[in-house]
Parts: sequence; C-alpha cells; structure tokens
Amino acid sequence: MKTTPTPRTAIVGAGPAGLLCARVLQRHGIDVTVYDADASLDARDPGGTLDLHADSGQIALEDAGLLDAFTALARPEGQVKTRLDHHGTVLGSFAPDDGDEAAPEIDRGQLRALLAAHVAPGTVRWGHKLLRAVPLGGGAHRLEFAGGATAEADLVIGADGAWSRVRPLVSAAVPRYSGVSFLDVRFDDAERRHPRIAELVGDGHLFANDGDGRAVIAQRNSNGHIRGFVALRTGLDWHTRAGLDLGDAVAVREFLLREFDGWAPQLLPFLTDSDGGYLNRPIHTLPAPLTWPHTPGVTLLGDAAHLMSPFGGFGANLAMLDGAELAGALAAEATVDDAVTRYEAAMLPRSGSHATAANDAIDRFFAIGGAHPGDLPDHAAEHRRYREAAAAYRRGEPLRAPEQAAPAGGPDGGGTVASARQRGASSNP
Repeated sequence: MKTTPTPRTAIVGAGPAGLLCARVLQRHGIDVTVYDADASLDARDPGGTLDLHADSGQIALEDAGLLDAFTALARPEGQVKTRLDHHGTVLGSFAPDDGDEAAPEIDRGQLRALLAAHVAPGTVRWGHKLLRAVPLGGGAHRLEFAGGATAEADLVIGADGAWSRVRPLVSAAVPRYSGVSFLDVRFDDAERRHPRIAELVGDGHLFANDGDGRAVIAQRNSNGHIRGFVALRTGLDWHTRAGLDLGDAVAVREFLLREFDGWAPQLLPFLTDSDGGYLNRPIHTLPAPLTWPHTPGVTLLGDAAHLMSPFGGFGANLAMLDGAELAGALAAEATVDDAVTRYEAAMLPRSGSHATAANDAIDRFFAIGGAHPGDLPDHAAEHRRYREAAAAYRRGEPLRAPEQAAPAGGPDGGGTVASARQRGASSNP
C-alpha cells in the first residue's frame, strides 16, 4: 500500500476468510490485527468439511502461498457423491478421475488451523467479542469489545459472519430465515461403530431427499468421522411448536422418525444413531444481491457481506477469494478508499449472482411437492467449469455467472466464481 502513514488495519473475525486476508496482507508487508470472539483456536467445534474450488478457494490459497500445504491435507477422494431417493434407491453417483483436484475436501478446522499457523505470532487477539464499531470521523473507528477493551482502526474489515457487528456500518440488512432447518448429527469411529452409515457415505458425500421438503445429507470427514444434516422445510420455531426440548435426544429421535415415516430402513440410522445429539441450525441468508454505498474506513467479506444458502458451496470459497482480493487491492492502491472501492466493485456483483443462485437452489431442493429426487446435477461438468474458470480468472477475464447451483459437499459444489482482477506478486514468502 502506498498510503503514508500506514493505516491501522483491523479484521474482525478469525475464520478462514479473515485469517487468509491477514496472511496475504502480511505477505505484502502490511500490519494487521485480527480480533475474534473465540477464546482460542480450538475453543469450539469448527464444523464439517469444505470443498475448495479451483477457481476461488484454491486461488486464494495460492495468493497466500499455502496451496501446497492445503494439498497435503486435502482429500481429493472426498469429491465422491452419491444421490439416493428416500427409498434407498441409488439415482446417481460421481467419482472424480485420477488427478482431478477441482474441488478437494478439507475439514473446516484443519483449514482454520493451517491459516492461523501462517500469520505472524500475536496477529490474532482471541477472546475479543466485538460489541460495536463507532465511527470517529475521517474513516477511523473505535472497536468496543465485551469486557471493556477498545481499539482504534483506520480500516475495519468485517469478517465476523452472519450476525456481523460490523455490517451495520454499511447496511441495515439482517439475515432472514430461509424456511429450511438442518439438524447436525455426528458419527464417530464410523467404520467400526457405524458401518452401515460408513458404507452408504463412502469416501465423500451422500444426499437423499423425498421431494417433499425432507432430506438427509452426510459427508465424510477426516479421522474416521462422518457429519450429517437431517434437513426439513419447516418454521423457524418448529421445535417449540412440536413441544420438543432439543437437548432431549430420545424425544428428538421419536419426532424425526415420525417426520421421516416411509423412508428406507437403511437411511434411518442417520436420524437415530448420532453420537453428539442434535444441533439445530436454521439456515439464514442475506437479501441477494446485497449492495451498499462506499463507506470510508470499513468493508465486509464472507458471510458478513453475502450470507447465502450452503447449496453450491460458494460461501467459503467466495469468502477466501474476498480476503485475497481485498488484501491485494490494499497492497496495490494508493489509498484505503481506492483499495476498498476496487475490491467492492468486483466483490459485490460476484457475490450477488452466486448468492441468488444458491438461495434459489435451496428453495428448489426443499420445495414441498416440487423438487424431484431424480433431478441430478452433472458434477463432472461442474469440475470442468471450475478448471476452465480458474484459467480464465488467471487471464483476467470477467466474471461468469454461476449455473444452477447443486447440493454437494457439506452441502457444497456447483457453479463458477471466476472474476477479473489485478494479481500483484507477493513481496514476502
């Protein structure tokens, strides 16, 4: 960055996007501090697996100098996908060709740990839950944290997720319920303790739906774990209306068995055999496309900017690309305002088109009496598009809108996110 003096830069949120942005900034010699509400890197369950697309997440890791480190951890075999109907009939499957690394899988926790290990020591201030960001004039802001700590910054980057405390500085938009809720389930030591589930999921992912608003989605994770999602089109307060205590695993199992009445016996263990109880995850999205007027000293990336349905797998991939592009702009442009303007000019239309596709996809998949289990995505074609879009991105060609988003991964897969940008060489290894 050519600005003098160097602006104080703060990233709120130490997820993959915030950490990747910090890493690329530091490679360009730009000081940055990251604040996160978590007490430590491993303070909570990091979630399931992600597929990182060749045209987005992998390009961001390349900019961070971490693509080889990612490849050493990633699971190309995790790209396998199987689609069933609710009777257990296999409707379709996909297995990647040898050498196909268009969208390999990595556990979210592994990715976060990889990125955290490659920012300068002391970069992340754990245990800093942002309460509010207060404008001070001239683009500066004061960050006020729970417990009384404060900090000032000339640029605040909101990477703080769905319920961002930074977003209100630029937009009044708030997440809204999609009409679909997932119940997270977990199966540990799956080959030995849950062999039927392990066989159905295989090395990658399983999808089953009944065309009437109910689905089971499962994903192979590392170290013998399988994560699952029992999904329903339902009201946000479904468990309250059903008189359910979500901590009462027996009552939740009985409810699910009634809801999924008529499903094949081989699929019912996904409902009944979870090792970690049931965690309710209502799916929220932001309005799409979401834009905002340029606001001095603040911008957003990832879910803070474009929270979308998990269908398509765009969220994490776009978030990481956001982080890399913002850092590159800050390194190249003369002022913070110029950098943020350049970044948002590319990010906002790109995220808008992908969020629209992802949100439409979840509506179709969970349409009552609408989605048909036999409507199968062409994953081989998706992988070709990832590779083609990655090559186009590196040539600086403009964004191509995603094609129909498809459920895959956790759920992830589908689409393309290439965009035009200037890619400056990093100044540090």
